[in-house]
Amino acid sequence: MLIGELARRTSVSTRLLRYYEEQGLLQPQRDALGYRSYAADAPEQVGHIRDMLAAGLSTEDIRSLMPCAIDHVNKEIQACDMSLDVVESRHSDLDDKIAALERQRELLAVKRASIREAMPAS
Repeated sequence: MLIGELARRTSVSTRLLRYYEEQGLLQPQRDALGYRSYAADAPEQVGHIRDMLAAGLSTEDIRSLMPCAIDHVNKEIQACDMSLDVVESRHSDLDDKIAALERQRELLAVKRASIREAMPAS
């Protein structure tokens, strides 16, 4: 299928599909006229890429997982040392971000309480 058809079937822009190709996440063939031609399972691949991005994996992470760890049929990351390392690393990063956000929230709550106390009673 051509890029326009893939974009229509996945609701992903052609620009983003070309970006996925640049990042090594999609590998279309080229026909005699140079047009991109995607395999029949490309919509599933795009869906899987979108799911992994939504889970917080970077395009670099996804590219590193693709050769040995991605099952496009079941849309799952298969078990191997590399996939476990990547997913655990992103999970740890997320835990760190959550902890930082919780600290910020606590600081803002203290500031808010201080401001409220300093306001004149109405």
